[in-house]
Order: sequence, then C-alpha cells, then structure tokens
Amino acid sequence: MKYLRILLLLILCNAAGQAMAAVRHSLVYKGAYYAAKDTDTIIRKQSLSVGINYGSDAMFFGRTGPITYPFLSTDVVYNSKLGFFVYGSALRLIGYRTFVDEVDLGGGYLYHPTKKFSGSISYNRFIFNKEERIIESATSNDINWKNSVDWKPFKSTIIFDYLFGKSSDFFMTVSQSRYFETKGNIFSDVDYLSFNPTVSVIVGTQNFVERYSLEHEERLNIDNIYRLGGGSTGFNNGRLNFLNYSFKVPVAYNTPHYTFELTYKYSIPVNVEGALQNKHESFLNLSLFYVFY
Repeated sequence: MKYLRILLLLILCNAAGQAMAAVRHSLVYKGAYYAAKDTDTIIRKQSLSVGINYGSDAMFFGRTGPITYPFLSTDVVYNSKLGFFVYGSALRLIGYRTFVDEVDLGGGYLYHPTKKFSGSISYNRFIFNKEERIIESATSNDINWKNSVDWKPFKSTIIFDYLFGKSSDFFMTVSQSRYFETKGNIFSDVDYLSFNPTVSVIVGTQNFVERYSLEHEERLNIDNIYRLGGGSTGFNNGRLNFLNYSFKVPVAYNTPHYTFELTYKYSIPVNVEGALQNKHESFLNLSLFYVFY
C-alpha cells in the first residue's frame, strides 16, 4: 500500500502541475537514447551533438544484470528545425575484448506546443553482439512517448515505453524534477552550472528479466545466482507492478557549445522476480557533449 500511495502522490502532483499551467527537462543515463529524449527543453534549431559517456553499471528500466557492467558509449544526435531528430550510439563494456557490445539507432519528433508543455515520440532499435551480456539484450525495439509540464518550481514528466522483440513489456515512468542554474561567470561570461535533482518511479512488466534469465541460465548457474521462476513459485513477470524508485542529482558545467555532466543516482528496485537478485545500488555517470549549430 505504501508504494501505491507514493505513485498516487506523484500522479496527483502531475495533475496539479497541469492545472496550474492552465491558470497561468539519462542508465541509469545511457547514451544518445536518453539524450535525444531530453532535448525537448532546447530551443528548436538545427544542431548536431556528439558525445562520450561513462557509466558505472548498465541499468535497464530499474533492473541490472547479475554482473556489474561499467561501460563507455559514444553518441551522435541530429536535431532538425522542424523538431525531428535521429541518433546513433555505440556502447562498449569495460573489461571485455569485444570492440562494440551494443549499437542503438533511433529517431523521433519533438513537440513544444506551449511554453509549459513539451514532449517527444520516438522509435529506438537496440542491436547487440553475439555475447548479449547486458540485461536489455532481452528485447530489441522500443516505442517511447514522453510528456512534460514545467509548472515551476517543479517539472512533472510521464513517459510510456512499449518494448517488443524477444520479449514484450510496457513501462510507465513518472518523475518530478527541479531545475536551477547559476547566473554564469564561472570561468567566463557565458558559462554556468546547472542542477536538476529528480525523483522517479517506474511501473511496468518485466518479461525481459525472464527472457534474459532463460537465455543465460548456464552462466547464472555457474555464478550461483539463478533462481527458478514460473507459476510454481508464484512469479508473474507479465503482471503490471512497481519496479523501481530512484533519486538522481545531475550537476553540469555548460557553455554555448559543450556540456560536461556528472550524475549520481541511487536506485531502489522492488518486486524483483525471476533470476536476478537486484539490490539497492548507487550509480555514477560522466558525460561530455559538444553541440554544433
């Protein structure tokens, strides 16, 4: 019941934000997939963004794999004046001989009908090498729909994801964030620091966990972390349920063309089913993006 109360509170905050707007902006952050979806707060203009990212572990909708996978990724995002965007991302897991472990490709449309309301809709394709180490390799396609209301002093965001391929899942992510920045003059007249603390909750199914565990049963048995699922033990990965609560604090140094961001995230997975015994975990992400206008 306490989880239900938390979700209801977040939904009510979203509704309140929309009502106030009528009266009067990463996993775990992972590459251009999230960068593209977060560009709805940028003034619409033609641009090309190139970035490099480091993450302490790969997370996928509130779940991590049985092994910690720090990674590096490179990203390219193109935004058109009309609001359309395309992106590509290549990810490599640190400590393995493989040159590329995952390639993400996608595109979509950004809309900003009012000063307070913005959103995006996109399609994303995940391509993995034959090792398929990370947990998101249990699926391959994502249709994403994001909507945000900036009702000051907070921003309310709700994101719907439908994933399909090897497994099919639905997710709803609700978050509240508070963006603020310094007045500049850090090292020059045009640079500044920005902060965007965010609280999020993820509700969804987790068939991807079952699919991953079945495809990696031998490896999980060797590591002594496999836990049998199925009806006999009461697991139901197709049931809509709370999956994760998280709190993150991104701190960014910004200039007109490049941004360096450090993000700390604390994740609390709940209702963990199947083979993966997720626990509370801290994540650290570093990213550097350069924007060509």
